[in-house]
Amino acid sequence: MNIAVVGTGYVGLVSGTCLSETGNNVTCVDIDANKVAKMQAGQIPIYEPGLEVLFHRNIKEGRLHFTTDLAAAIENATLIFLALPTPPGEGGAADLKYVLGVADQLGKIMKDYKVIINKSTVPVGTAERTTAAIAKNATVEFDVVSNPEFLREGVAVDDFMKPDRVVVGTRSERARKLMEELYRPFVRQGNPIIFMDERSSEMTKYAANSYLAVRISFMNELANLCEKTGADVETVRQGMGSDNRIGKRFLFPGIGYGGSCFPKDVQALAMTAEENKYDFKILKAVMNVNEIQKHVLVEKIISYYGNDLSGKKIALWGLSFKPNTDDIREAPALYIIEDLLNAGAEIVAYDPEGMPNVQEYFSDLSADKKSKLHFVDSYYTAVEGADFLAILTEWTEFRTPDFAKVKASLKEPVIFDGRNLYDLEDIKNAGFYYNSIGRKTVTIS
Repeated sequence: MNIAVVGTGYVGLVSGTCLSETGNNVTCVDIDANKVAKMQAGQIPIYEPGLEVLFHRNIKEGRLHFTTDLAAAIENATLIFLALPTPPGEGGAADLKYVLGVADQLGKIMKDYKVIINKSTVPVGTAERTTAAIAKNATVEFDVVSNPEFLREGVAVDDFMKPDRVVVGTRSERARKLMEELYRPFVRQGNPIIFMDERSSEMTKYAANSYLAVRISFMNELANLCEKTGADVETVRQGMGSDNRIGKRFLFPGIGYGGSCFPKDVQALAMTAEENKYDFKILKAVMNVNEIQKHVLVEKIISYYGNDLSGKKIALWGLSFKPNTDDIREAPALYIIEDLLNAGAEIVAYDPEGMPNVQEYFSDLSADKKSKLHFVDSYYTAVEGADFLAILTEWTEFRTPDFAKVKASLKEPVIFDGRNLYDLEDIKNAGFYYNSIGRKTVTIS
């Protein structure tokens, strides 16, 4: 099939590359000429495990192309995916200016039947608005389909190639047949393609992400309560997760959720509720809990050292919002760094992939604060001469460090762990003060 993917961000590039892997001819479109030129030269703009191999293979095989020319990209395409940003607008509602802007252009340049597929996360009713925007100028038949993505950063290639389910919102039999043909190679093991109306499909994406955010926030609240009662949230989590009505996933407490999806999707669904005059109390609580949780680790540090951290040098392990990605959007680390700098601390940070993005994020810091934020090329280098260590992202390489080396490098054997990486007995035997989330604090005897 001939396919155009408009937008080469995270969703667009993963989707386009994976679609080309099953033999489709895919042209990805982006308005950033420099970015397109780099991709044409074989440079991949994002870090995602497994993507680079498919990217290069399909470019070499002539199935994956890049252009800034929308009209040329869609000329022979039957399916046009819209994978465009939908950032939070005023009040938290998703801003559809990019989606509707491209829809307006498509109506002017389409010369034959097309299926326009919203891959972006969009509010309920967007398919109708997209249809109206195209119809203003269109002289040919077309269908607009909702096909939300459910890609987890770090395992997005597997998620696309072997999806749990594919959700398609359309009431057009013609579009349904084309979508079924497109996705058939991805569901050979029997996972379903679930067809529904467009509004239900749009709601499904927000509902899924918001529910996962609810689970995470519940566990963070439970962890905070465990600390006060002397219970251990890790064993509680295991006891809960073994109940097949609950399951094991998304029960890990920490320092709050981040990334490109959960924060804005929860906010957008809450805004949809508000627009429809419904008081979605749980979502309001989730947003409030998450905002507070981002600062919990700093509160623990200040409780131990005092409000003024001037003269303290802090090693940070992990900056991205989760492991196996360079994505720092809404990463708890950003809030923690700001809190620590405001308290006068000096920071030495390490992350396997996220450091360039964090450096760019903090490029406008005052000269005084910028002089106190450093990035190094090794997690062992980060702890050299630091007063203590704080762990913010659960990268695999942090799970089994040389504790003797870490202890010898730190001024004090103190670790604040926002991801509960270590066994309490092991860390006690290693001789550390260890403060984690929802568990007893290990003290030095």
